[in-house]
Amino acid sequence: MSLSSQLLRAARLTLALWLLTVVLTSLPMLGLARLVANDSANGSLLQRDGVVVGSRLIGQPFSSGRYLNGRPFGHASLSAANPLLAKRVAEAAKGWQAAGIHHPASDLLLDSGSGVDPHISLEAARQQLPGLARERGMEVAQLEDLIKHHLEGPMTLRAIQPVVNVLGFNLALDQLDTTSAKGRKA
Repeated sequence: MSLSSQLLRAARLTLALWLLTVVLTSLPMLGLARLVANDSANGSLLQRDGVVVGSRLIGQPFSSGRYLNGRPFGHASLSAANPLLAKRVAEAAKGWQAAGIHHPASDLLLDSGSGVDPHISLEAARQQLPGLARERGMEVAQLEDLIKHHLEGPMTLRAIQPVVNVLGFNLALDQLDTTSAKGRKA
């Protein structure tokens, strides 16, 4: 058997296995996923006024005092022994201290393992409420109620301790702000 006929045979076998594993197995599973868990299969997208603004499963950077801020975003993973990590944490701590949070929760200083975690701890969310209330002209109690409605865990599979989805909270915060502004005009 010549080399060219062996290569042709290998290419046909590769194509057949690809069709079997990718097309005949994966596509029906994707179809089943859309039937069983359509939201998750479509990326758990969040919308505002019919426009997709993000996903419940992927963190988004927020830096305004008018919004709940999540974990540091978009940094390369560094080992605990790396001096760049210590520098980055010190800079983040300085920023939070300037915002009035003198002992920020660890998740406000450190990236998540994936670098795109959409959640912060309940402690990290509560630390930001006084500044958020000042920026928005709201009561801290209103923001506490909003956090209670956006807690996930510890009973869900996503979290061992209660966490807050930053994007979901911020979208609800904008909605609450819009609703209260309409109430003041009436």
